[in-house]
Order: sequence, then C-alpha cells, then structure tokens
Amino acid sequence: MCRMFAGQDPARYDLETRRMRLNGQSTSIRLEKSFWAILDQIAESEGLTTPGFVSKLHGEVIELRGEPKNFTSLLRCTCLVWCDAKLDAALSPSARIAAE
Repeated sequence: MCRMFAGQDPARYDLETRRMRLNGQSTSIRLEKSFWAILDQIAESEGLTTPGFVSKLHGEVIELRGEPKNFTSLLRCTCLVWCDAKLDAALSPSARIAAE
C-alpha cells in the first residue's frame, strides 16, 4: 500500500514560495506544489485569484479566531476540507441519483 504514496512524483511535494499581500502586508508563503494546485482550484471556483482567496481567507480567520498560529497549516487543512467536501458531494445519494 505505501508504494502508492512512496512512489509518487517528487514534483508533487516540491516546495514553492509565492509572494502575496495579506490584508495589505507583503509576505511569502511556502507550500508544497500539490497544495498550491488545490488552492488555485479553490480560488478559481470562488471567482478569485489565488492571492485574493488566500487574503480573504486570512481576513475571515482573523475575524473569527484572531491571528492563526500557523497559517500555512491552515492553508493545507483548507485544501483537505475542500477535497473532503468534493468527495462527500460526489458520494451523496442525490449525486448518485443525478448521475443515473
């Protein structure tokens, strides 16, 4: 089983740093390329650029909970939540009925 994970293309987990502004502050965020690809998809689905989405998320988190201790971890978990929601939608009974 682990071969599927161990054998993945190393490019998927190469780190990529992107510079952007979060609520007016210039910063750099370093994530694995796979997470950037998902964040790009989320942003597109929301009609935003990736920096726009990340900045909006950052602002909303601050409003709800204050400054996050580890924003890059929050971004990774955002990707997981989004993927889980897509999977749940695909597996829901109404989605299966609609596909039939």
